[in-house]
Amino acid sequence: MLWFCRLGAHYAASKLTRGAITMSLFSMPFVDSGVDVALHGVALVVLVGAVAAAGFGFWKVHELPIHKAHKEKHQQIGLITALTWIGFIWHWVWVLAVMVAFIDSGKALRRIRDIWRENEREEPVTATPAKEEISS
Repeated sequence: MLWFCRLGAHYAASKLTRGAITMSLFSMPFVDSGVDVALHGVALVVLVGAVAAAGFGFWKVHELPIHKAHKEKHQQIGLITALTWIGFIWHWVWVLAVMVAFIDSGKALRRIRDIWRENEREEPVTATPAKEEISS
């Protein structure tokens, strides 16, 4: 099998050197001209710009918890900042930073307390047998 591959490669190489086989089905107008170098330069600029824009967007989204904490003058700004920085490595930690920054913990705990006490306030209903009047 290996000799067959070598024979095929040798045959293709001999045909290429003589110009009998063309390598493309389509004409390529910019190849071997100065325009192809310019197009490569444009592609490089677009690629670098796209990577930079994606990095900047990622950074802005990642900094949302810190900006929210500063805006609301949150009591746990240090914790949120640390969780955000750790979130660059472990992304689930960033989710915790978002939860801490966007959830008002005092209000949430008061609501849980009120729900808990609401169940205590309800008096238990006891079934009392109704007295039936016996009529004769």
